[in-house]
Amino acid sequence: WKAMPKLAKEKKKHTPSGPAAAAASVRPPKGGKKSSGGDGLVSAASGATKSGAKAAKSKTSGIVFNKDFGQHILRNPLVSQAIVDKAGVKSTDTVLEIGPGTGNLTMKLLEKAKKVIAIEVDPRLAAELQKRVAASPYSKKLELRMGDAIQVELPYFDVCVANMPYQISSPFVFKLLLHRPFFRCAVLMFQREFSQRLAAKPGESLYCRLSANTQLLARVDHVMKVSRNNFRPPPKVESSVVRIEPRVPPPDINYEEWDGLLRIVFSTKNKTLAACFHSKVVLALIEKNYKLYCAVAQPPIAVPADLDVKAIIEGVLTKAGYADKRARHLSLDDFLKLLSLFNEANIHFR
Repeated sequence: WKAMPKLAKEKKKHTPSGPAAAAASVRPPKGGKKSSGGDGLVSAASGATKSGAKAAKSKTSGIVFNKDFGQHILRNPLVSQAIVDKAGVKSTDTVLEIGPGTGNLTMKLLEKAKKVIAIEVDPRLAAELQKRVAASPYSKKLELRMGDAIQVELPYFDVCVANMPYQISSPFVFKLLLHRPFFRCAVLMFQREFSQRLAAKPGESLYCRLSANTQLLARVDHVMKVSRNNFRPPPKVESSVVRIEPRVPPPDINYEEWDGLLRIVFSTKNKTLAACFHSKVVLALIEKNYKLYCAVAQPPIAVPADLDVKAIIEGVLTKAGYADKRARHLSLDDFLKLLSLFNEANIHFR
């Protein structure tokens, strides 16, 4: 687990590492830094300047929302209520909400929960939320924190609810899955394709490295679709809500190696595993890792003079029965079995 905090860092250019980097295969739109989304707000920033921003004014609050910054108010109370219901909020729960916006979902959470901790990056929206809650019976149940959800330390919570901007979707998911102590569940709204990738099963067209990495650490269920017409102004894409439940305890494996294996087999997911491992770059990397592992092992392992890494790999794939298989058809158990067989042959992934 010591290697796991690296997973929520940004993807490096050539050799990403860890499950969070896997999610970078779903590329976000260019530009942008803001990371607060919310029940009432999808706050995905773009690179637009303030002077060029197109604005849409909320009829209920009078706040000007910038379309160029991806801000869209969730206007359908039925969707907000459905999210609360799917989260199964109890009267004893502390709920973490990312990007509460103007408080449409926050008010419904306050009705159910013991406490709501809301993290908001936009001071205007924070002021609006404070004003709205102050006039309600729930003012003492809300704790509002200012900051970037990716940068701040997350507090203890039982349930997380968020309406996520696209460009921080994957790092936030893995930040949640690395959070300790474990939470009960998270109900999160993402752009439709990202949600489908999170929940995709082996054999489905959207099954990818992101799917396998996420589902190794959590159970992911697609809860419902949310039409773009439920927002004001309507975004350009459709949304979906997923429910994430961490696996407790998590699998007892080396996650750096796990993701290293997945990076190779999903590099071109329509190729057979044998073809993926025949790449000169992959073979060179594995040979380097093999020699390093043998050198640092206690006691050290002698490296054969006639070392043939390609032959070792082919032997492992044949033994597992996966040489002609494609990554998009393999389950988590298949990948775990393959990783175990590689390790037994002193093949490691970094």
